[in-house]
Amino acid sequence: MSAQLIYDLVPLGAIIRFSDGTPQPPDRHRKKLAAWEHRNSGGRLIRKQAERRVGNTVIGATITLHAGDYGGGGVVVLRVHRTFSVDSDLRFVVTERPRVGAVRVLSRPGEDAELVYLASSRADAETWLQSHGYPDAVLDDVTADALAANVMEGRTAE
Repeated sequence: MSAQLIYDLVPLGAIIRFSDGTPQPPDRHRKKLAAWEHRNSGGRLIRKQAERRVGNTVIGATITLHAGDYGGGGVVVLRVHRTFSVDSDLRFVVTERPRVGAVRVLSRPGEDAELVYLASSRADAETWLQSHGYPDAVLDDVTADALAANVMEGRTAE
């Protein structure tokens, strides 16, 4: 699947893997392995940003994946996000979609919202919101209708 299809069809909260199609080098080649892992990894889809204009420059549409958190003792000190242009040469695969009944906590209303938490239920989402500072957060239920529409469109477009 292309990054454009991910942008068009895949719901926020899905787990995405990406690859450049090259074989993984042996572990003993640490630099080659690190470069390979940079282009062959995955994460949770947290943002879709439409094409926009800044002055005379046009910035293409992008997708952003949450690749991981680093820290210790329950404290996150580094959050890793990877952003890809929709015309990326990488190949993308959806490995998991958000389950029906889950609730997406979005940073703000509108098309430019970012997924900040994927809760298992509305009660879980409301509890999480009480302990985190997102005053403009929006709760978005994952419904079967929305997922079915995305799956059907994705299969015809592949």
